[in-house]
Amino acid sequence: MALSIDTLQPAGHSLLIRGAQAILTGLPGAHGRSDARDIRVRNGRIDAIGSLAPEPGERVLDASDCVVYPAWVNTHHHLFQSLLKGDPLGINVTLMPWLTAIPFRYRPAFDESRFRTAARIGLVELALSGCATVADHNYLYAPGLGFDTSDILFEEADRLGLRFVLCRGGQTRVRQVEDTLPASLRPERFEQYLADVERLAQRYHDPAADARRKVVLAPTNPLHGVDAGQLRESAAFARGLGLRMHTHLSETVSYQDDAHRIAGKSAVQYCADNGWVGQDVSFAHLVKLDAEEIALLGATGTGVAHCAQCNARLGSGIAPVEALEAAGAKVSIGVDGAASNEAADMYSEVHAAWLMQRAKEGEGTRARLHGGEGEAGRNRTTVEDVVRWATAGGADVLGLTDLGRIEVGRVADLALHAVDAPRHFGLHDLGIAPVASGGGRVKALLVGGKQVVDDGVLAGLDVDALRHEARAAVAWMREHATPL
Repeated sequence: MALSIDTLQPAGHSLLIRGAQAILTGLPGAHGRSDARDIRVRNGRIDAIGSLAPEPGERVLDASDCVVYPAWVNTHHHLFQSLLKGDPLGINVTLMPWLTAIPFRYRPAFDESRFRTAARIGLVELALSGCATVADHNYLYAPGLGFDTSDILFEEADRLGLRFVLCRGGQTRVRQVEDTLPASLRPERFEQYLADVERLAQRYHDPAADARRKVVLAPTNPLHGVDAGQLRESAAFARGLGLRMHTHLSETVSYQDDAHRIAGKSAVQYCADNGWVGQDVSFAHLVKLDAEEIALLGATGTGVAHCAQCNARLGSGIAPVEALEAAGAKVSIGVDGAASNEAADMYSEVHAAWLMQRAKEGEGTRARLHGGEGEAGRNRTTVEDVVRWATAGGADVLGLTDLGRIEVGRVADLALHAVDAPRHFGLHDLGIAPVASGGGRVKALLVGGKQVVDDGVLAGLDVDALRHEARAAVAWMREHATPL
């Protein structure tokens, strides 16, 4: 039987998380771990951290088989792709043929019901890996679509008790002749796009640092989806409304070629020349960058949503996030769409990010016999770094700076990760288990102090019903997909 959110502890009550095996805080350096084992939550915020005794009438959550992290903040997703996992036509190809074979081919098959099912699957998968905040780069918009994908996304996140950031995607031009496209792929008029962003901002956007809902202006592709004038105007428009900006950038070497062919300069310089760098801007991917681009992104404090598994799955490469952070850029973690990341949860994502950054550092080594320094200096990325990127880093990229850290006074978005499975047996340091062991189970997920996951069960969710909906939707969509 599905739990109801209302049956779990309300945010205003006092809750004591007691006896954790370890607490990783999301803070930098030596502050990335706490020596404490107990956390008190009161009125939705962290009230105390230390060795704490229960207060009269206080609910106690036993964390003796758990480690406690800030809840994950996922800064880049495509939730509609949750019904597009593992299609054989897209599993062994790179980005451009994958776009044609999967998202473009299936977009016409989405109606309101299938879109809602896909969104729910993705949100559930994320929540059950300890994610409380989801930023979705949704680009299913077209003139006359017939249903409002934005409203559905906010509704589904609310239903599950999660924070939601809508990165309102879309395009005003396409690479194909419009007359040959199905209605679901046709571009919007630029004025229509801006008008809808403003409508969504008025309806949903909360500028607060602990907001439950935010809206971000996020054209799908700055080189191919809008022209330079529209890119400049959209930046001014977003800043006039107090909105952040987000888009895809420099995912592949083809993007580097396209930037120089279209604009005569690097992709990052093109964006900078059109107002698209700064503390209020983030880019997904940033896999292929030259040194000047890294320096520019760092100097402007621009953000990156690092999507390690998707970039590996599509053969794009590994983003230089260590170098970006060293230069001054803000690093966060994004899962990206399930159609190019068949394990679209945060456990697998942070595990991959940790391993791939260490592998990338190792790729830069040279043997001493060839004039190098051997393995020296190639062990920089730690589990604590990855936890910080996926919590505080994500919160900062999204303007949710009251989240993502375990400190007194911060919002209590917390995940208790169970470390009692065979994969954890023999671990000398249980604190690293959720990242280093590549998976786990969420014993409890708190969002603003309210528990929405209880021992691996998400409140309000009928898993069996969702599984049947997903299977039926996949069968229908495979039958009705647009022929290649």
